Amino acid sequence: MVSEREYDVIVLGVGGMGSAAVYHLARRGVDVLGIERFDVPHAMGSSHGITRIIRRAYYEHPSYIPLIERAYDLWDDLAEETGRPVIHRTGSVDAAPPGNVVFEGSLRSCAEYDIPHEVLTGAELAERFPGYRLPEDYRALYQPDGGFVVPEQAIVGHVEAAGAAGGEVRARERVTGWEETADGGVRVETDRGTYRADRLVLAAGAWNSAFADELSGLAVPERQVLAWFQPETPATFRPENFPVWNVSVPEGRFYGLPIYDVPGFKLGKYHHRDEEVDPDDWNRDPEPEDERLLREFTAKYFPDAAGPTMRLATCMFTNSPDEHFILDTLTDHPQVAVGAGFSGHGFKFASAIGEILADLALDGTTDHPIDMFALDRFE
Repeated sequence: MVSEREYDVIVLGVGGMGSAAVYHLARRGVDVLGIERFDVPHAMGSSHGITRIIRRAYYEHPSYIPLIERAYDLWDDLAEETGRPVIHRTGSVDAAPPGNVVFEGSLRSCAEYDIPHEVLTGAELAERFPGYRLPEDYRALYQPDGGFVVPEQAIVGHVEAAGAAGGEVRARERVTGWEETADGGVRVETDRGTYRADRLVLAAGAWNSAFADELSGLAVPERQVLAWFQPETPATFRPENFPVWNVSVPEGRFYGLPIYDVPGFKLGKYHHRDEEVDPDDWNRDPEPEDERLLREFTAKYFPDAAGPTMRLATCMFTNSPDEHFILDTLTDHPQVAVGAGFSGHGFKFASAIGEILADLALDGTTDHPIDMFALDRFE
C-alpha cells in the first residue's frame, strides 16, 4: 500500500486533458499528483488513435477560435521543450453542400478572426487534391495551417515534461472515490492508498460522471469506431498531398486524416451508430456493420482509398447535451475543477484546456473565454 501523503492538487485521469493539467500545474511549482487508472498512454478511453485533427477554422462556434489559437502555441511550445513533434500541418478541409453549417460556420469563423483560407468547389478540390471526390457543387473551405496532432506522443510529452518540473504521475491505480475534508480540501481513495490535497481536477473522460453527481446526464459516453483503409494510390493520401477533413453529406458528418503510422487512410463518422455506453461495460470489438458503414462512405466520396482494411479501432466520445465543452468548478465543491463533455472534438484543444484546468484549480477562474462552457447553462 502507498502511504497517505499530501499534495497541492490531485488530477484524476492522465489522458489528453489530465496530462496537460498536470504539466501546467507542475510548471507553476505546484505539488501535483496525476492518477491514471490505465496505462500512460492507453487506448481505453478517448485520447488515442495515432492522429487527431487540429484546425483553425471552427464551424462549431467562433468562440472556440481564441482557444485553438492558444492551443497551437502551446503544442508548439511542448514540441520545442520535449523534442517530440506534436502538430503535423497538412491543411484542413471543411466541406458540405451550399448553406450547410460545416462550410458556412467555418467560413464565418475565418472571416471573424481573419484566418487565411480559400473557398473551393467540389470540382476544384478534387483537382487540387485528387483523393477527394465530393459532388462538384459542394463548397470546401481550405485552411493551410490545419493538420493533425499525435495524441499518444502529446500525452507522453506532457507527462515527461511534468515530471521534469517536479510533478508526479501514478498509472494503473484506480480511484475508488473522493470526499471533501473538514478543512475544505479533498481526500482521494484508490486501490493502492489514500491521498490528500487542497484542490482536485476531474479529467477522467468517460468516467467523470462517476466522480461528480453534477455531471450526471451531462457527460455521456458514446461508442465510436475508426477505420484505416489501404488506398490504391498511397501517395495521393500522404500528409504532404492530402489535408485532414470534415465533410457533411446526406449519410451524416464524417472526418478523416491522411496516412500516418498505419498503412491506411483514416476516417470516422460523428456519432457513429448513436450508441450510448457504460464505460466499464461496452463492446470494444469492431463489428462488420461498423466497417460497412465506413467503407460505403469511403467508396462513394474517396473511392481511391477504399482498398483493404488495415485496422479498425473503437474509442469513446463523451458528449454534453449541446456538444460544447464543460469547463468549470463544481457548484457545491468549488475546490474541484472539471473538464468534461469534449464531444469528439476536444483533443486538439488539450494543451490549452490543461492551462485552463490549472487556472480553475488554483484560482477558481481563468482569463480564457470559457463562459459558454459553464455548468449552469444546463440549469
